[in-house]
Amino acid sequence: MIRRVVAYADGDDLAASRDFYVGVLGFQVAMEDPVLGVTSPTNPTAQVLVPPRGMENPPPRFGVDLGDPDAVDAAHAEAVRRGLRVVYPLTTEPWGVRRFFVEDPSGTVVNVLAHLS
Repeated sequence: MIRRVVAYADGDDLAASRDFYVGVLGFQVAMEDPVLGVTSPTNPTAQVLVPPRGMENPPPRFGVDLGDPDAVDAAHAEAVRRGLRVVYPLTTEPWGVRRFFVEDPSGTVVNVLAHLS
């Protein structure tokens, strides 16, 4: 089940990005480490992540939260079965997500993830 799709923005100046998304657009800060994450105060699934430039190589264009780490494992197995290019290995991150990056058929890098319970 797709829980949410998360947009990514470039993080050249995280303080300026924070000020823009909070002060101009009305988001609220949900996290600041390891990336700046902002959410809508009325719809918490509407989110933007701002990773520092160079944090992830290659940087994903957006993330798909599958809601369950087992669903991430299943999506990874299916991507490998189909011969898709996995550009970041299946990993449990120290900040509490299970994820991998995969290229879609047109070369767009997608972060497939789920938060650990």
